[in-house]
Amino acid sequence: MKRISTIVLVIAALFSILTGCSSKTTEVKDNTLVIGIDDKFAPMGFRDKDNKIVGFDIDYASAAAKKMGKKVKFQPIDWSTKEAELSSGRIDLIWNGYTITDERKKKVLFTKPYLKNAQVVVTMADSKLTKLNDLAGKVVGLQTLSSASDALDASPIKAKIKTVTEFSDNVQALTDLKSGRLDAVVIDEVVIDYYMSKENEAFKILNESLAPEEYGIGVKKGNEDLLKDLQKALDEMNEDGTAAQISEKWFGENKVLN
Repeated sequence: MKRISTIVLVIAALFSILTGCSSKTTEVKDNTLVIGIDDKFAPMGFRDKDNKIVGFDIDYASAAAKKMGKKVKFQPIDWSTKEAELSSGRIDLIWNGYTITDERKKKVLFTKPYLKNAQVVVTMADSKLTKLNDLAGKVVGLQTLSSASDALDASPIKAKIKTVTEFSDNVQALTDLKSGRLDAVVIDEVVIDYYMSKENEAFKILNESLAPEEYGIGVKKGNEDLLKDLQKALDEMNEDGTAAQISEKWFGENKVLN
């Protein structure tokens, strides 16, 4: 009888330990925001020479999470599956130069816009291309399932382009542009501005842009509480100057929308 009682006590103790571990794990997860990013999207989120994930959105998200009393984990994802990653719960937020569009609003909740952008066309500096109509008969690259693709689809020039080649990220597209396999690349203005200023690459931007746009943070449908808390933190960062400091670090000026 004594042996049976001992076994029962041991089982109860083990159950208590396992339950405690489970609760702790859940607590840590609940206090951590998992943010889906494209880690080749400079200057918003990318890897530096030491392979560390850095960028404007990385600093911006870290500061917001701190105000919310949350930890943050940046999860590199396949950008073409970003909404699926969010809806599945594998990530809590899409936050890395994520353009607000009517189509995306059907799939996710958005914060207020926090940064203006535009889709532009970039070529090599010695190219004879100067305007959108010059893309007729040319080979153009862009990131797959991106707002660059949406902007090009909405432009009449799309029908005149010889070939549109899609890439998993902008770095690959720009590499093919430099090698001569592409005539031009459709890309976020904020991205190419960074490359032209920091990387000293011999690019030029065509005089006409394809589409103005704004960046927002994507939250899973139904998670209004998280959206509310996040927006509150972003508003506070605008008010206390935190957002301006981060913007000046990466852009040399305050570009954050109030």
